[in-house]
Amino acid sequence: MGLISPTTIDRILDAARIEEVVGEFATLKRSGSSFRGLSPFTQEKTPSFYVVPSKGIFKCFSSGKGGSVVTFLMEHEKLTYPDALRWLAKKYSIEIEEEETSPEQEAVRDRRESMFAVNAFALKQFSEWMWNDDQGRAVGLAYFKERGFSEETIRKFELGFHLDGRNSFAKSAEKERFLPEFVEATGLCIKRESGDLIDRFWGRAMFPIHSLSGRVVGFGGRVLRNDAKTAKYLNSPESEVYHKSQVLYGLFQAKQAISRANKVYLVEGYTDVISMHQAGVHNVVSSSGTSLTLEQIRLVKRLTEHVTLLYDGDKAGIKASFRGIDLLLEEGMYVRAVPLPAGEDPDSLARSMDAESLNTFLAANEVDFMRFKVEALTEDGADQDPIRRAEIVRDVLQSVAKIPNAILREVYLRDSAQRLGMEERSLYAEMDRIRGAELRNNAPRRGDQDSSNDSPSMVLQPPQAPRPLAVEEALVRVLLQFGSARVKWNGPDGLEQEDASAALILDDLSADELEFSHLPFQALYAEMLAVWQSEERILGPEHFVRHADPSMALTAAECLTERHQLANWSRKNIYIGELEDQLSLHVYECLLRFKEYRLEDRIKTALVELSTLTDEDARDAKLVEFMRIQTLRNSLRAELQRVV
Repeated sequence: MGLISPTTIDRILDAARIEEVVGEFATLKRSGSSFRGLSPFTQEKTPSFYVVPSKGIFKCFSSGKGGSVVTFLMEHEKLTYPDALRWLAKKYSIEIEEEETSPEQEAVRDRRESMFAVNAFALKQFSEWMWNDDQGRAVGLAYFKERGFSEETIRKFELGFHLDGRNSFAKSAEKERFLPEFVEATGLCIKRESGDLIDRFWGRAMFPIHSLSGRVVGFGGRVLRNDAKTAKYLNSPESEVYHKSQVLYGLFQAKQAISRANKVYLVEGYTDVISMHQAGVHNVVSSSGTSLTLEQIRLVKRLTEHVTLLYDGDKAGIKASFRGIDLLLEEGMYVRAVPLPAGEDPDSLARSMDAESLNTFLAANEVDFMRFKVEALTEDGADQDPIRRAEIVRDVLQSVAKIPNAILREVYLRDSAQRLGMEERSLYAEMDRIRGAELRNNAPRRGDQDSSNDSPSMVLQPPQAPRPLAVEEALVRVLLQFGSARVKWNGPDGLEQEDASAALILDDLSADELEFSHLPFQALYAEMLAVWQSEERILGPEHFVRHADPSMALTAAECLTERHQLANWSRKNIYIGELEDQLSLHVYECLLRFKEYRLEDRIKTALVELSTLTDEDARDAKLVEFMRIQTLRNSLRAELQRVV
């Protein structure tokens, strides 16, 4: 399966009518030039879901999701971008043309597909052995039933059993004419020096591991022999199709429930997931006993930003997991925890309760993660020793400092100060030091930010009001909604300038080396600027609404849609003057406010740096820079007063 050609993508997107596609999953009613209905992503009772055919976008105000028709399918049906396009092509009877691929690309694709085919065969074989073979029923099926799994649950998670015998599967795969190199590549078999294949999982209960789209990428096997001198659990090795750090067990079965609940429960093992699922808690996944990775977190973040961790009573294990949890906080996730009773794990807890009791228990015992961490670190009087107390404070602040949301960070810091018996001022100072050191020493570790962000201007000071993202958003709205509209204003030299509004804005900001601070706006601006500078072409809103990156499509949808704009004001005899009537003035004001806001940031940064400089020459140079920026800021304010 090759790449879908750009021409085909354009034909698909031109043919697709967003109100028709969304209408298959939600009941929509016309509201003026738009459509409105109950959100298909949440359980809301008041309609806050809008579809705007003229712009080709949807916006769900209850869940925050938004974007194009492709984005909708990706979010609702959990499809990849290519699969969403193929879904639309099938609906609108569009033949897909694929771009030619090189022999090397074909070879890689064929190898991966061959490995997927072997895994699919293994899934079927392990199931047949368990249900139809005497040993499979007596050992494998009996084990799962002893764990309390119903036949319905066993079939839903496609559990199976690998027969004893060191080459049972190797012989079955050979009989089905699978090439030995692909059987070995999946990790299902191991090649001996003689060249013969031996089975990796023989005599084990088998847990297939699915990708988000449902393809089997690997297996986990649990040994069932009491006398076995081997690892209790064994997983498929890393391969071209299986990367342990990029999958979560149970996510394929849980994805719809996670979206509906807007929450995911994170547990440790395979049986934890299955028992919880059988008990009625379907929005649960497992990291399979390993520390959380960034790839796994971003998989979850596609479905929800709310994560609840289920912890058993192992204190050492709880504290060891804290470092991995910081990744969740750093990615902007909202993290909670449920401490389980001593001697209980999610598997045993789920088997001891019915669905109603389990859900009641989870809701009643869920606590904010930072509170949970403070209590875990200070139990047994650990905070009574001054040195240990200082270590605990720093450990907590390390986590708080990871949180990107400034308001949430302040709330956590105040709560932590109260629980730790510390003055807020001291904690603010230490947290700023931690954040400042991280921003100076860590050039963007994960490719999310440009290296230009690694600057002193990003060091946060004691609690400030939230950054005025509305200023940035207003300018992005202008770029998207009116980028091609011609406007005119007087330039710095007093001469009148006239051009497309986006051209004037992009040239002005790039000349002053000003960028957006909000990452989604920063990415959109960077792409628009790059195309303008290389091709002198202005990217319109349809480019970003149709973007292959769902986050870019969401940003565009949010900037092109406002809830109050979607209401049918004319029915209430309320008429709003067209913005285009005073477009030049509006564009100029948005640009000036943005520049004033960014220069204000530079002034704050310069003040901080001035307070830390001891070298007289360096201080004088910084003072000159500070006065220059302040003069620019003041002139902008004067110009704004004339405009407004």
